[in-house]
Amino acid sequence: MRYSRGNYEAFARPRKPEGVDQKSAYIIGSGLAGLAAAVFLIRDGHMAGENIHILEELPLAGGSLDGTNNAHLGFVVRGGREMESNFECMWDMYRSIPSLEIPGATFLDEFYWLNKDDPNSSNCRLIHDRGNRLPTDGLYTLGKHAKELVDLVMQSEESLGAKTIAEVFTDGFFASNFWTYWATMFAFEKWHSAAEMRRYLMRFIHHIESLPDFSSLKFCKYNQYESMVKPIIAYLQSHGVDVQYDCQVSNVAVDFENDKKVAKAIHLTTAGQDRVINLTKNDLVFVTNGSITESSTYGSHDQIAPPNKELGGSWQLWENLAAQSVEFGHPKVFYKDLPDQSWFISATATIKRAEIEPYIERLTHRDLHDGKVNTGGIITITDSNWMMSFTIHRQPHFKEQKDNEIVVWIYALYSNIDGNYIQKPVESCTGREITQEWLYHLGVPTDKIELLSSQEYINTVPVYMPYITSYFMPRVMGDRPKVIPDQSVNLAFIGNFAESPTRDTVFTTEYSIRTAMEAVYGLLDVERAIPEVFGSVYDVRELLKALYCLNEKRSIHELDLPIPSFLENLGLEKIKGTTLETLLKQAKLI
Repeated sequence: MRYSRGNYEAFARPRKPEGVDQKSAYIIGSGLAGLAAAVFLIRDGHMAGENIHILEELPLAGGSLDGTNNAHLGFVVRGGREMESNFECMWDMYRSIPSLEIPGATFLDEFYWLNKDDPNSSNCRLIHDRGNRLPTDGLYTLGKHAKELVDLVMQSEESLGAKTIAEVFTDGFFASNFWTYWATMFAFEKWHSAAEMRRYLMRFIHHIESLPDFSSLKFCKYNQYESMVKPIIAYLQSHGVDVQYDCQVSNVAVDFENDKKVAKAIHLTTAGQDRVINLTKNDLVFVTNGSITESSTYGSHDQIAPPNKELGGSWQLWENLAAQSVEFGHPKVFYKDLPDQSWFISATATIKRAEIEPYIERLTHRDLHDGKVNTGGIITITDSNWMMSFTIHRQPHFKEQKDNEIVVWIYALYSNIDGNYIQKPVESCTGREITQEWLYHLGVPTDKIELLSSQEYINTVPVYMPYITSYFMPRVMGDRPKVIPDQSVNLAFIGNFAESPTRDTVFTTEYSIRTAMEAVYGLLDVERAIPEVFGSVYDVRELLKALYCLNEKRSIHELDLPIPSFLENLGLEKIKGTTLETLLKQAKLI
């Protein structure tokens, strides 16, 4: 595995790896990582599509990239994906996937043109007091606590170990708008890993300025399944890839002779029948271990989504692999002890009548039906006991939507606390009760909430996801298996529970695709290098810009620096005419 930056290797086509015609691949899981692995095997590994087998436990591909119109429930999305320009591996893959919307274009072309013509931004990020914009929205309100962010970045990941976010920040930090922006955008909670937060700070430091307005984000035209998954499925089908649905893999037996790790057999169940696929060293196995949406349960407008703690197939598979070697990770670290307050519930609301729309449009100052960006990302209700947020993407969010319908995604960061209007936790609420809490915070008069929350006006489907925040649980190196374990001949782990050598950020589409690329390139010895993670944290320009933004866009003269003013002025005099002066001016610090 090699890494590079620049476009020299980014645009090069690798030659066919030696012996690839004698190899086959078994990919366990058809989430984004599994689908990407198949793409890279075909495009860069020159493997014949008919030699690639995807084994999927569900009747549908896409994993967590879902979006369905359930005949009994209505429209459902369990989450959404926020993307940005510097997802190097993601755009590398999608430049080769034909668009299903625009003849002759790639998905990347389609996505690029869409976001050029309709760039993302938010007109309202934080609200309180029943639908009023927070007066300090747009400000970070960090004050002296900005230094705590710098201190976290300056620590090594190894020194942080399994510390939680609560252990590295003071109480004042958690009262800031910055924490509200950060926690609700990325789904971080105080008991999550400080090391993971550090990775995010380093990965996205170039976007600190846009935290309040989401101007750095990019979104698809439709829901993530229709926009992102279906084009890949069409590409794989055109190459003859074998996709087997309703196929539950329970174990991969690994041989450890001669200090090598060789996957020897796949144990699975299809159509109620147990069977074994015997493997040779020429059979490559890519395992998606764990899943944040495994064991999801669905409620309805009048029923709760039943709590469910069953592990499900992907977790059981990882447990069975981990029992064979300590190098295959420690799944219990991620699923065993999630606090009761954790985020477990999201909901999809489909608005059917126009009476609700003005309460939203007064926040966004945008027409919900113009087909363009609406909220531009989540709007967070800062005085919500549930820490409720909601987002409305471009409409229609589903191609099947009626002209009068608007699809809203709602989530609550805290699961076991009574609401402000509905006196029960969100995990105990029906879709209608979640709607009523949301309408209350939008400022709908209380005497209208009962009517406007009826199914005639809106249909809301709650989903319970027991492992949705598992990625962020405190962990140390080794708790996630390496993408390619040491001395592995034909076994690799892919997805957000595999450890990329680059220390990229989990809970992103980029991470899924990056691990797939690393696994394919590593096992096939593809001669092309993998794109490096965008190095914004090592760019002094980005660091200075972040310093300016975190201090509420104040210059050095306006900052309360712990040095006498004459020394400050002397220092500024010394740098006159230097590159440092130029950089400070560009960052608006002087």
